[in-house]
Amino acid sequence: MAAAIALSAPAWGQDVDGSTRALGTITVTGGRPTSLPTQIPTTIEGTTREQIEATVNATDAEDALKYLPSLVVRKRYIGDYNHAVLATRASGTGNSARSMVYADGIPLSNLLGNGATFAPRWGMVSPEEIERVDVLYGPFSAAYPGNSVGAVVDYVTRMPEKFEAHIKLSGAAGRFEQYGSSSSPSANQLDLSLGGRNGDWSWWLSANRTHSKGQALVFGNRLLSAGTVGSAGVPVTGAVFGLSPTNQPWWLVGGSTIYDTEQTQAKLKLAYDFSPTVRATYTLGGWNNSTYGAVDSYLRDRNGLPAYSGRVNIAGRTYNLDTPSLALAPTQNDITHTMQGLSVKSHTGGVFDWELSGSLYDYGKDQLRTPTTAQWLAGRTTDMKGTGWNTLKAAGTWRPTGSAEGLGAHVVDFGVQQDTAHLRTQVRNTAEWYAGPALTPFSQFNGNTQLQSLYAQDTWRFAKDWKTTLGLRYEHWTAYGGELGNATSVLRFGERSENHVSPKAAIAWQANGDWLFKASAGRAIRNPTVSELYQGQILGSTIVNTNPDLRPERSWTTEFSAERDLKGWGVEGLLRATLFLERTKDALYSQTAANGITTIQNVDAIRTRGLELAANLYDAGIKGLELGGSLTLADSKIVANSGFPASVGAQQPRVPRVRAALLATYKPDANWAFTFGARYSGKQFGTLDNSDPNGFTYTGFSKYFVTDIRVRYRIDKQWSAAVGIDNLNNYRYWAFHPYPQRTFVAELKFDL
Repeated sequence: MAAAIALSAPAWGQDVDGSTRALGTITVTGGRPTSLPTQIPTTIEGTTREQIEATVNATDAEDALKYLPSLVVRKRYIGDYNHAVLATRASGTGNSARSMVYADGIPLSNLLGNGATFAPRWGMVSPEEIERVDVLYGPFSAAYPGNSVGAVVDYVTRMPEKFEAHIKLSGAAGRFEQYGSSSSPSANQLDLSLGGRNGDWSWWLSANRTHSKGQALVFGNRLLSAGTVGSAGVPVTGAVFGLSPTNQPWWLVGGSTIYDTEQTQAKLKLAYDFSPTVRATYTLGGWNNSTYGAVDSYLRDRNGLPAYSGRVNIAGRTYNLDTPSLALAPTQNDITHTMQGLSVKSHTGGVFDWELSGSLYDYGKDQLRTPTTAQWLAGRTTDMKGTGWNTLKAAGTWRPTGSAEGLGAHVVDFGVQQDTAHLRTQVRNTAEWYAGPALTPFSQFNGNTQLQSLYAQDTWRFAKDWKTTLGLRYEHWTAYGGELGNATSVLRFGERSENHVSPKAAIAWQANGDWLFKASAGRAIRNPTVSELYQGQILGSTIVNTNPDLRPERSWTTEFSAERDLKGWGVEGLLRATLFLERTKDALYSQTAANGITTIQNVDAIRTRGLELAANLYDAGIKGLELGGSLTLADSKIVANSGFPASVGAQQPRVPRVRAALLATYKPDANWAFTFGARYSGKQFGTLDNSDPNGFTYTGFSKYFVTDIRVRYRIDKQWSAAVGIDNLNNYRYWAFHPYPQRTFVAELKFDL
């Protein structure tokens, strides 16, 4: 079969990674295996390095997911490190803790919190080292915690069998126009990598440097109604009139968070084969990021000088740019994170295989600086040094018959896991925001969570055309060491713990050579994160904006799929239709209670039901033409919410009714690839009660239709080049912040 394009489910027959398909499962027979439990008969989608190179203008690791069904990454600029969160079928971009991202089995998901600022650590993987990406939809494997309720993403990175070296130079340039902001975002990247195998040792070294300049992401504003009629204040011009998400008139006074970021990533991977079936692998990754967020004021006084602070007069009304918070403020962020992973595993494929593994992610340095006063003098530092997470795992696979595919065969997976997260946040005042030492305390948030788990699942081929998986996961969750402090006092919270059991089930029936039917169901427990429990404020002796007694989210997810091999219709390809249903109790959301305080609270019940269609065609009417597409229809409603009754019946925030993607690639020969892609998302809301109808504005959530193109040419065996345009139609769309506008991309690559 021709190589599947990026939208493809794992191909029927032989795929480019050497895998074979049977009864809706994948058995890897060549290349580096995914860490996903591919024998489970449920929905798994994927894409390979060859597909990414041919079809995607990939400047960051998350770009590999761009055209996969129902997935959206909120990437605002090249190198977006702190807001590029993943959305899935029934979870929006505000629910980052409802998906899991791994690289070679090492967790990159930032489960210290839930929301835009807790994006996966994508920077630990460069696009050039990706071998394959696989996605398991839904909480249908007992091997993963309840954060898998949306999806589990696994990046499989390169580990060569012989000496190889690669270098890639790439650049991007665009134009951004919004309100009074006008800029030319750009980026340049250098990727270097080499690896090889010497006897029982194999190794990989890689380094990546990205320098990126983004567009304005934050827009200072003042509601028209907040101004005082009169002549007080410095008269200024240049303010841009607009409407807020709730259609209230406001003035936009400038753009800020205009990032200039320089990121470097380096990685070492070593593997040693103790025998032909036992391998030890060690990974060490480092990521450094220095980011300055600049400010551009639209306001000009009578001398033509920009105004950033103080009292100003706009059209006969007086506004204070310094309160209730600075309308325009720069930022400086300096980060050094490290990641380590060690695993020893057997891969006999026989009666028994085992794995021992551990990983550590550490915030060696993570400091944010920002001014808090006029003229940008004094400010605050937010220091997260000591934050991070670690994992331990012992797992086994037992095949009583010695085979995974024979009639009556069982594949039993079981294991024990421990996942620990530590949050350390110290906010201090400083006399000079940009470089001054941290002085008096302002606030602090500290705490830990730990999840200890036991799981087992049995995949059983109980009849010739039938396969089922039954699984059970037991979890003991603990939150401890919680502290919330202000300038004068610290509150310490007691330890809490809970026990949960999550059953899983899946079944597949190969009706005939063309039709495959699957059904899956699973329970997921998404425990509160450290920041949801402890990050807030103390006013006197009252805690606000946090709740250490939050209940965990409890979700039941079910899906039914029908897959059709299109050969029977005279077409090379695959068609899949999946009905999905999810009901979540005690969903964790930020909402305003009856006392007017906004905090993380439990929403009683959210129900989502929908349909996902995915299709792939090869040699579609023209030899070399590959077509793929997906359509997701979702009806996601808040059905009970005693804390905010006005939200009942409203659409779940950031989950649109319609998502769609299309990818067409034409390969006239082995050297050329021409690709056209399109992505669509329907109307979204950012509030629980859907009181923000205007999505096309700052802090709004809009629909969008975006097209992309890419042309890749293999010059010879070693050299290749590509050019492309993202957002070809220059659509201006929003997810609180503005997405990039039209961006040109070019790259030149050498492979040895």
